[in-house]
Amino acid sequence: MRFPRANGILLHPTSLPGAFGIGDLGPKAYEFINFLARTGQSYWQILPLGPTGYGDSPYSSYSAFAGNTLLISPEKLADDGLVTPDDINTKPNFPTERVDYGWVIDWKREVLAKAFESFHAGTGGEIGGEFEVFQRENSWWLDDFSLYQSLKQARGHKPWLDWDGPLKLRDPDALDTARSELRGAIEAENFCQFLFFRQWSALKEYANAKGVQIIGDVPIFVALDSVDVWCNQDKFKLDKNGSPNVVSGVPPDYFSSTGQRWGNPIYDWDAMRDDGFSWWIARFGFALKLADIVRIDHFIGMARMWEVPASDKTAENGEWVAVPGGELFAALDNALGDLPFIAEDLGAVTPEVEELRDAFGLPGMRILQYGFGGDPRDHHIPHNYVQNCVAYTGTHDNETATGWYRSTGKNRRAFCRKYLHANGREIHWDIVRAVFASVADTAIVPLQDILGLGNEARMNTPAGNGSNWQWRFNDGDLTDAVGDRLRELTETYGRKK
Repeated sequence: MRFPRANGILLHPTSLPGAFGIGDLGPKAYEFINFLARTGQSYWQILPLGPTGYGDSPYSSYSAFAGNTLLISPEKLADDGLVTPDDINTKPNFPTERVDYGWVIDWKREVLAKAFESFHAGTGGEIGGEFEVFQRENSWWLDDFSLYQSLKQARGHKPWLDWDGPLKLRDPDALDTARSELRGAIEAENFCQFLFFRQWSALKEYANAKGVQIIGDVPIFVALDSVDVWCNQDKFKLDKNGSPNVVSGVPPDYFSSTGQRWGNPIYDWDAMRDDGFSWWIARFGFALKLADIVRIDHFIGMARMWEVPASDKTAENGEWVAVPGGELFAALDNALGDLPFIAEDLGAVTPEVEELRDAFGLPGMRILQYGFGGDPRDHHIPHNYVQNCVAYTGTHDNETATGWYRSTGKNRRAFCRKYLHANGREIHWDIVRAVFASVADTAIVPLQDILGLGNEARMNTPAGNGSNWQWRFNDGDLTDAVGDRLRELTETYGRKK
């Protein structure tokens, strides 16, 4: 599907400013949308919205359908009368420049518990009816998710693989007993999901009314410790006890000399094909309710997957295994109509990957940082872009533009300056200008690059340990001067809708 000439900003909601330890779906999110609209941006690109597990990565979620309740706005709960101002103002002294997930998780759970208590006490007016409708319309994924989360909490958050055999392997009698014993906890989980989707739907509606579309993100893999695997064990390459035979990863590459062993279970594509790819159709259909456009992370995996023996510690000894991507996308096209997808086609792209992408008219991605190696034929340098692509200064996995320029080699810096006709003093704006000026239909820039921040603001370092997913920008960063310059570039290069 082709998109009109336009541009936007990449920022995960957790990176929004605010007083509650983590960016959320409250007033600061609405202010950010106002900034996007004022500067002529057409898109707000985000990372996956699912509930995060160990490591806090949005690409390792407990569910492909549920929402991350850490993003629920306490201020919006107070507006609904579900908590009091004292409830939300009595909080830890959270840092403002980063997310301290440990503090946020503990405090947000307390706030959400109070909201649920208030709801049961009759507070919230019309919310009761909305909650009933939400549970009824979403029962097909919500029932299993809330049971799964309640079971995890009752078992000290152990992975489902460590549960007792009957529950691990989903014995019907064991599941019925658990539903009865955990009825209260299940309802509380349902309510928290209702609050998330209520707030997200309102925010998306506001964005769309302002002319801003949401670009969502669907990770190709799901986490082993997820409700998706627990409920669909016959759809993954697992042994009879539920343990994976092979896991996901990528071979040695730019980021790691030993490859990346991601550890996600691998789909049993024969089983997926046999039921008409129903899980995938449901997944993408639901994603398109939450976003207007969907970026498919690791699109290469739709053509082939790097399967690593589960017992290996690195990804070096994996092998490529073919995936029936053409059949899958034909089924998606038949079920969903035009596919407003972006293919994250970075890495070891083969003719099969390109053919699959092009067969369905999906735009691929170009990363300007990758183009400054000195080779004028490089795929990622602007004069080689095609119109049907999405051009980025960098992604959430890259260094910031300023950080890259400071850390890269002397020859690359020199080539970068020469190519951009720049002196390097405002390299981030020079790089943004090059992406906006390119022929790419869509241009996306991480907010860090608009602000000219260094690698202290990097969102994620693949295969690295440290402060991933924690960065937040500050109140006051989106100045009139920044906004005016962004709007001027947007208008100059014909990207304002």
